[in-house]
Amino acid sequence: MKYAAKKIGMLVITVLLVSFLTFMAFQLISGDPAETLLGTAATPERVQALREELGLDRPFLVRYGSWLLGFLTGDLGESYSYRQPVWELVAPKLASTAALTGISFVLITLLSLPLGVLSARVRSNVADGIRTAFNQLCMALPPFVLGVLLSWVFGILLHRFMPGDFPSLTADPAGALRYLFYAAVCIAVPRIAMTVRLLRSNIAGEMQKEYVLAAAARGASPTMILRRHVLKNVLLPTVTFLGQTMAEIIGAAIIVEQVFAIPGIGRFLVSSVANRDYPVVQTIVVLLAFWVVLTGTLAELINHAVDKRLG
Repeated sequence: MKYAAKKIGMLVITVLLVSFLTFMAFQLISGDPAETLLGTAATPERVQALREELGLDRPFLVRYGSWLLGFLTGDLGESYSYRQPVWELVAPKLASTAALTGISFVLITLLSLPLGVLSARVRSNVADGIRTAFNQLCMALPPFVLGVLLSWVFGILLHRFMPGDFPSLTADPAGALRYLFYAAVCIAVPRIAMTVRLLRSNIAGEMQKEYVLAAAARGASPTMILRRHVLKNVLLPTVTFLGQTMAEIIGAAIIVEQVFAIPGIGRFLVSSVANRDYPVVQTIVVLLAFWVVLTGTLAELINHAVDKRLG
């Protein structure tokens, strides 16, 4: 319980620190939201009036405290650009990004674990050479390049989906998930390659340890040793690694959403930054930070539950 409480406390502190630093960063960014909203109609009087209406004339700490209190009570404020509650704007887009990252994570987990074990068991100079070259290619391939290739092959040539025409998750969930699958493949491929390499290296290292050699001397088969002893030891760091890749998955999702024209949180974040829509940006950044830290914390808690020596 102490370990879990410590990790949860660190999660809360991290998210609070991210929210404060993000709020403070807005003070350093050039450009006034009031002037951006008024555009060519901006005059000193109108800018000042709009700043007072939006609360931008208040001191920094007062505005941050007001925003934090609202965030903790479920009031995320109102968008400067759309004059609508932030949550009503963010929620549908958050659902698309959550589905995209969720499919990506499932693909990474389901494919990398068996491929990593198979890679460790099948050893030969030729196989190692081909595997290494293919692994390096997959890790080096940027998600947006793979996204363009998949859009061309499966969208334009094979007509499996219509690039740029994302179906609604509520109106056509099957079509939306099929569309998101191709985007998720772009995110998953490099991370599958990295996880396979990590798992293969860890298994090879464990197979050289004394307890494995002793079990082999007693007549245990390599398959039995792998299943009963080695996998338990190598899966723990692999689970931690998968949890830590969530930040990379979200970062890649923001890029892939641009390629596939998915109306997700990444595209909305980019447009909100350009429009100086700080309530929207602040909410998205804090939610993404919470998402990333939460997955890493859950991975560490799982590891600790399996092996009490950790932490």
